[in-house]
Amino acid sequence: MTRPYAVPLMVAVTGHRDLLPAEFDRTRARVREFLTELRDRYPDRGVALMSALAEGADRLVADVALELGVGLTVLLPMPRELYVADFEQPASLEHFERLCARADDVFELPLVAGAEQSKIAARGAQRSLQYAQAGVFLCAHCHVLLALWDGKSTDQIGGTSQVVRFHHDDVMLGYTPSGAQSRLVLTEDESDLVYHIVCSRDRTDGAPAEGLEPGDAWWFTTDDEHPRVKEMPPRHRQVFERSSEFNRDVAEHARQIETESWSLLTPEQTATMDPGLRDINEVFMAADWLAIHYQKRRLFVLRLTHVFVLLMGLAYVSYTDYSSKRWLIFVLLGLMVVAAIVSHVAAKRTWHRRYLDYRALAEGLRIQFYWAAAGVTSGNASKFAHDNFLQMQDPELGWIRNIMRVAGIECDASPNNDRVGLEFAVKEWIGDANSGQLGYYRRKSAQGQQRHESTQALGRLGLWASAVGLGILVFVGAGIPEAVRVPLTYLLGMLLLAIGVRQSYAKNTAEAELIKQYDFMFRIFSNAHRRILAAWHDDERRRILKILGDSALEEHAQWILMHRERSIDQREIVKLS
Repeated sequence: MTRPYAVPLMVAVTGHRDLLPAEFDRTRARVREFLTELRDRYPDRGVALMSALAEGADRLVADVALELGVGLTVLLPMPRELYVADFEQPASLEHFERLCARADDVFELPLVAGAEQSKIAARGAQRSLQYAQAGVFLCAHCHVLLALWDGKSTDQIGGTSQVVRFHHDDVMLGYTPSGAQSRLVLTEDESDLVYHIVCSRDRTDGAPAEGLEPGDAWWFTTDDEHPRVKEMPPRHRQVFERSSEFNRDVAEHARQIETESWSLLTPEQTATMDPGLRDINEVFMAADWLAIHYQKRRLFVLRLTHVFVLLMGLAYVSYTDYSSKRWLIFVLLGLMVVAAIVSHVAAKRTWHRRYLDYRALAEGLRIQFYWAAAGVTSGNASKFAHDNFLQMQDPELGWIRNIMRVAGIECDASPNNDRVGLEFAVKEWIGDANSGQLGYYRRKSAQGQQRHESTQALGRLGLWASAVGLGILVFVGAGIPEAVRVPLTYLLGMLLLAIGVRQSYAKNTAEAELIKQYDFMFRIFSNAHRRILAAWHDDERRRILKILGDSALEEHAQWILMHRERSIDQREIVKLS
């Protein structure tokens, strides 16, 4: 990472081990062009490479990346002492060790469920499953899959063709379970982006697939009409731009984030907990601080706008019912112009959208963090915490998963099964009546109910005041001196105006809906707390935490959709006026 909290654009590499030597220079040039273009296009993110460092394509790309100053993360498909058996020549082993020494991180994937270390030591079905696991992991934790590939489909488990297919279709024959797919594969996902550099193989039938030429390079996606294009598809470009926007905001406010943000870990816990949690926590701290920062700006605009509307109403009623002075019209117009300018600035700087996006990101990271601490997994060999979050909602929100992919790499590579982490998650995440999410939602529900009751009481007051005032005007209005009747009418109008503005503010802040959400979240955390206390086994506790996280993620998705239409713009100003 180029700066604290920054999330790089992660490129994972897959490719053939037996590349044709005559094409090395051309392939290197293509890789260099690709990495350089990404780095120059997204300077706020930086680029990082994740590779298994197999012979051939993996190492060719790693060498180019290091020459360009691109950070390298090494993902070993199995324990290191077993993996190096692939490299029979001393020069190959030396090259591998040299690249590992220059890497930022080196992670070893655990054995596939049911595998035996003795059988993985030799080439065979179980060793191939380790390569399949690595391919799935690379796809799930990268933003672009760089494939040095001949374009031919094969059924080799964990081979380049199968990795590309998994990246597109979420299927790897022989590794992913038949029931792994769901309706999510039918959505527009940001995770299908492949950059395909066409390569030949050093074998008899090594020519590329028909229609492809060595050295060709394409963006390759699941698009039906244009699967191969020369320019990055717009939907992926938008995801990367939103991710870069997050990094720019982080860089701009890095000092405040460092001193003012709230951490999920105390300094003592940081020293003792799984080190991978620090990565998720750092990104959470940035996202949470930014969400609060833009929430304050959004609320400022909402309050200022409604105050201006109240003053506009005051000026108008004063002009029509009290004093027909021309300067009141100028005041009214001036307030409308200022309110529109404030609203325009807020809309142009996307404070409302950024608040919602960063809050959704922070809540997703919170769940990802506590799942990782507790050792909660998806139960599916090809799914991770970030995979399902917001996938059925607006495709624009794919950038949130884009960030979560990188934040959870270390924890996903080495899942934690320590009971200390499980107890930590239960205590810190669920908590009790005064702590954790239980305490938070209890307080927020009470505060929301109090505000809502105040709004309702104000509405009832306006109704009764209107009834009394109108009754007086109807029955004894003719006998009331004009000096009394006009101010009475004026005050009645101002009261109704104030109530209308307050009701509008409550609607724009989703006051009533938030109470329901807080109550719902409090109930699911209460139920989870009760069930965890009654559970007999740690696996059962982790299962409950998994269900709790899924429910919370779904609720946060509904929350962001509900609030996206609550922004104030110039049309709302006119309507309120």
